[in-house]
Amino acid sequence: MDLKLIGCALCVLSLANLQGLSAAAAAERQAYRSPRNVYGAPDLNGVWNNNALTRLQRPAGLLPLVVRPADVAEAERKLTTGYSPPSTAANVGGTESEWWDGAHLARVGGEFRSSWLVDPDDGQLPYAAEGKRRRAVFDKAQIDSFDGPESRPVAGDRCLLPSWGAMGPVMLNAPYNANYRFVQTRDQIAIMAENNSELRIIRIGAAHLPAQIRSWSGDSIGHWEKETLVVETTNLRADAPLSQAPFFFTAGARVVERFTRVAPGALKYEFTVDDPTIFARPWRAEMAFVASDAALYEFACHEGNYAMTNVLAGARAVERAQKSSSR
Repeated sequence: MDLKLIGCALCVLSLANLQGLSAAAAAERQAYRSPRNVYGAPDLNGVWNNNALTRLQRPAGLLPLVVRPADVAEAERKLTTGYSPPSTAANVGGTESEWWDGAHLARVGGEFRSSWLVDPDDGQLPYAAEGKRRRAVFDKAQIDSFDGPESRPVAGDRCLLPSWGAMGPVMLNAPYNANYRFVQTRDQIAIMAENNSELRIIRIGAAHLPAQIRSWSGDSIGHWEKETLVVETTNLRADAPLSQAPFFFTAGARVVERFTRVAPGALKYEFTVDDPTIFARPWRAEMAFVASDAALYEFACHEGNYAMTNVLAGARAVERAQKSSSR
């Protein structure tokens, strides 16, 4: 076949793909009026799910932010390679591949996305020097800190916070139990994460709490801008990282989230994080939630938590062995 014809065909296909993505994004931008609740506000009530292979940061050098439809299958193959080993007949129920969800790229604005981060362009968190230092300390503690339960991560090992930064702010997607129930009243919105059964309350039109009152979820104050719920969160504690990245907050952190129903069963979630101590500049991300008819189940984490016992017992055994060998 003539190389010119091949080149023209490829151009046409590429243009068609781009036009399809652009049309989908344009459709989302059209004025969609969401259903109203009994108070006249956009209705966010219900169960929403953010299952996806897409994560906060983009795999460095592996994929562009927007993946062409023709490249999605290969991109998903790359991202799932080594993701979780398959089960075998001899190990049924013993591998994460049997209960990890979300082995697909998410679509945001009609586009397949390889990361939630859209700014910076490289899809990487713009750590400042202090942010890099804290991450190094955190990473080292994961493999070196076994003095007692207080030295282990608050999310995961200690079951005090949802794993993967699922509750937020910001609300990142876990590879399992990625359901959220929104319950909305006139002056509050409660969000229950299935992951760790964590509850977050957003107060509508209220004033922020005094600066000395802090929590892991911070103090979230919301207001409506037409179809969008805008939430500003301050008063975050600085002693717990969001483990998906990981990243950390300091006393000066400010998080702004935007929740917008963009189509039936579709919720766009945007968030901007500004913490000059941890990051060299503010960064912004976009995520898609889809409506679900699933029920939320109890998340039993610390019940039967033999991992903590075994981790600490193993550390004590190593210490005894080292002490014996030094005699």
